[in-house]
Amino acid sequence: MSWRSERIWIELIAGSRKTSNFCWAFILFLGSLGFLLVGISSYLGRNLISLFPSQQIIFFPQGIVMSFYGIAGLFISSYLWCTILWNIGSGYDRFDRKEGIVCIFRWGFPGKNRRILLRFLMKDIQSIRIEVKERIYARRVLYMEIRGRGAIPLTGTDENLTPREIEQKVAELAYFLRVPIEVF
Repeated sequence: MSWRSERIWIELIAGSRKTSNFCWAFILFLGSLGFLLVGISSYLGRNLISLFPSQQIIFFPQGIVMSFYGIAGLFISSYLWCTILWNIGSGYDRFDRKEGIVCIFRWGFPGKNRRILLRFLMKDIQSIRIEVKERIYARRVLYMEIRGRGAIPLTGTDENLTPREIEQKVAELAYFLRVPIEVF
């Protein structure tokens, strides 16, 4: 999602609050809870889940392993839920020709560096670069080359743009910033 005028271009960056992340966190939570309940029911000798009679799974070694997988899955699930709650990776890119400033803002994990804000002068932008890796899973990344600071990625890690979409985005941004395009 973006907003543009003649002088300002603002592009909103979606963070962790995506349907796929909600689905994966929920599925992982339910699966790990099931593993943990089966492991506990094998220890107690009671049926906590009616699908698996506790006599079929002995506590050592199957019950212990299932309990371990359940606990590990709950930790991973809680990590996913925290990234969704904190909306890690969300933010915006703001290109302001009027003031000659580029601002890149992202939300990180809670703590001292939760807010990540990068500011650059537009005159320091050398080029807009596309890096394309066509393998089993195609990866197309858009970078902004800054003099003295290197390349800064502008696309999300899970943003999978088609070749036409990335070309259009690069062309429009390079035209707006009045910088050349590099392809790697």
